Amino acid sequence: MNPLKRTNQLAIFLLATAVASRLLAQDAGAPNVGDKPHHDDMMAMMEELAKPGENHKLLTGGAGTWEYHGKFWVNPDPKAPPMEYSGKMVAKPLMGGRYVQSDIAGKMQMPGADGKMKDMDFKGMSIDGYDNVKKKFISTWVDNMGTSIMMLEGTYDPSTKTITYLGEEEPMPGMKTKMRQVVKLIDNNHHVMEFYEDRGGTDFKAMEITYVRK
Repeated sequence: MNPLKRTNQLAIFLLATAVASRLLAQDAGAPNVGDKPHHDDMMAMMEELAKPGENHKLLTGGAGTWEYHGKFWVNPDPKAPPMEYSGKMVAKPLMGGRYVQSDIAGKMQMPGADGKMKDMDFKGMSIDGYDNVKKKFISTWVDNMGTSIMMLEGTYDPSTKTITYLGEEEPMPGMKTKMRQVVKLIDNNHHVMEFYEDRGGTDFKAMEITYVRK
């Protein structure tokens, strides 16, 4: 037998055993009463919840190579011009279409500790999915400008083709900030992401990125 195939089968067996053991421990000695599902029903439910659906197809539809142009606002003055940057994003489905990994690379100018602008190679990565249990879109983000992992939960409005994510970050100790990310799915080849921060009770637009499929 192929060693890799055998390893995969072993991993699946161990996972199934762990799930079954947990269900048995939770239900030890308890009769099947009320609306509590039977073990077989719970296993069938878990199998169904593990399947990718239409919301996952919505995300995997963005797989491919994209060019982007971004703007971000550091100065709270709404009349201040934004800083601009551009780059490339490559998105690919993972785990049978259950998630999408997007790798972003580009160049931008950022102010240094001395206040002077300097060129910077920007790299970031997101993993997006839809949690069938929570019934929420989930987005995680990491980049080379920090050490935190940003996590957002969102809902989709089919009438506007918009996913709205909400979350919280702590860019500096004790400075917890509420965030809102809006992804507008214009069409199959264009989408726009807007990022907002709560700054003293004001919903401040900090970033806007336009994506075009190559």
